Amino acid sequence: MAIKFYKPTTPSRRHMSVSGFDGVDKKAKPERALTEVLKKHAGRNSYGHITVRHKGGGNRRKYRVIDFKRANTGVPGTVLRLEYDPNRSAYIALVEFEGGDRRYILAPVGLKAGDTVMSGPDADIKPGNALPFANIPVGTIVHNIELYPGRGAQLVRSAGAAAQLMAKENGMAQVRLPSGEYRYIRLDCMASIGQVGNIDHANVHLGKAGRVRHMGIRPTVRGSVMNPVDHPHGGGEGKSPIGRPGPVTPWGKPALGYKTRKTKNRTDKFIVKRRNAK
Repeated sequence: MAIKFYKPTTPSRRHMSVSGFDGVDKKAKPERALTEVLKKHAGRNSYGHITVRHKGGGNRRKYRVIDFKRANTGVPGTVLRLEYDPNRSAYIALVEFEGGDRRYILAPVGLKAGDTVMSGPDADIKPGNALPFANIPVGTIVHNIELYPGRGAQLVRSAGAAAQLMAKENGMAQVRLPSGEYRYIRLDCMASIGQVGNIDHANVHLGKAGRVRHMGIRPTVRGSVMNPVDHPHGGGEGKSPIGRPGPVTPWGKPALGYKTRKTKNRTDKFIVKRRNAK
């Protein structure tokens, strides 16, 4: 995937870049039957309290319903086009199956309009096809991974992400995730072949604050410039030290090196190696 750069006509244009959208149909409108209204909450919960800071505004979006379950088992489908999805970093592919059923799937690297995709244990090992881990050869690069059979994919869905099937033993597949974590996943869970597309997403430079606001992200203010009533780092004259052994969140919890995962998670037994293991 190429990245498009601009001539430095303004200070913000100087370092701005956008995706080249290779293979993506930029003029296509989303499939109406596969879109839903996406209501904005600006980081507020059902009581109206802000539970996620720095959210609000942004461009209006329609949600594209993605088929994470790949439930059309054994039915071949033809990729009609690749589309941009404002709700995720990856591109999506509109697939029409025999009988006229249309679904959106995540577009892996190498998938293009006119290709055929299929899901099920008999599908070929090629990008875009979805199979249970029991039918995927060891060493294969996969994405769009289920954690529980039939629930739909939950892992490895962002642009450029890829996992690798390392081994199969005792009814479980050992998978290396993009974070470096090794974990066990049941062999009857589905995964899609290949790496998620739009690899250059991480290399795009936004260039100006306005593009961040278009995404619905509001400005972030440092705690050290707040008052003591607003943040534990606040107060003092000039650039004062925070007066603590380490930085903390606005609610006093350690911000660096503090483990937030529950110590009694039942899924700990499926983690072979943590991503940050020495």
